[in-house]
Amino acid sequence: MKYEELDIKVEGYEETGRLILYLLDNSPEMRPEQKRPLVLICPGGGYAMTSDREAEPLAMRFLAMGYHAAVLRYSVAPARYPLALLQLAKSVLYLKEHADVFFIDGDRIIVQGSSAGGHLAASLAVFWNRPFLAGLLGTESSMLKPAGLMLSYPVITSGPYAHRGSFECLLGEQEKVLGEQMSLEKQVTRDTPPTFLWHTETDDTVPVENSLLFFQALHAAGVPAELHIYPVGGHGLGLANEETANRDGYGIQKECQSWIELAGQWLAGI
Repeated sequence: MKYEELDIKVEGYEETGRLILYLLDNSPEMRPEQKRPLVLICPGGGYAMTSDREAEPLAMRFLAMGYHAAVLRYSVAPARYPLALLQLAKSVLYLKEHADVFFIDGDRIIVQGSSAGGHLAASLAVFWNRPFLAGLLGTESSMLKPAGLMLSYPVITSGPYAHRGSFECLLGEQEKVLGEQMSLEKQVTRDTPPTFLWHTETDDTVPVENSLLFFQALHAAGVPAELHIYPVGGHGLGLANEETANRDGYGIQKECQSWIELAGQWLAGI
């Protein structure tokens, strides 16, 4: 496996994101020229931090499935929208531009996000073809499009079921102006990529309605979508096992541990 860390710098901004690449090696014994899909992971953290629990442990599981993986440590508060989105879009652009170098299947870059990282991932999924993104990055919109979207207990809506802290960190004083626009269930179109979602019914931090609203919008737009709702479990579970448990033991939820296998089955069809 190759491991690389790269700065993601967006012109006009001082803050720098960090893209960590986990790239499976090709072997002369096993299709030496093969190109693999890549899962680009956006950890959660309420746009105030990026969680280790939703970063490398997920990457290792996707590597084990035969995918390249990457983790984006995007800029958080006091940085404001649209910097994190621009960093994610630029990461997808970089990976597509270097697909031959890294043996990546550029047509199969899937963006995954947890909690507020899910909001970031979903933002790219709904805004990838908006002219402002391609214009700011000096590219074609098609170079920013993910092939698929995977969301773990995502922040989606700025309405009654919002996780207010995430929007405050993301938007700051812009919230009154941009809050409606960043309610992503209202931004879904038929151009939104196929989506896999999972959530718990008892999430008391980011209500399950966030995933329900996004799924309903996808369904109405004719976008293929798969949603799994587990009847138990809190927020921020990661892999829901011992590997991603907090120091105090929180985060082990056996009932939810199947999500990563279900995601793998879904990925195989993308």
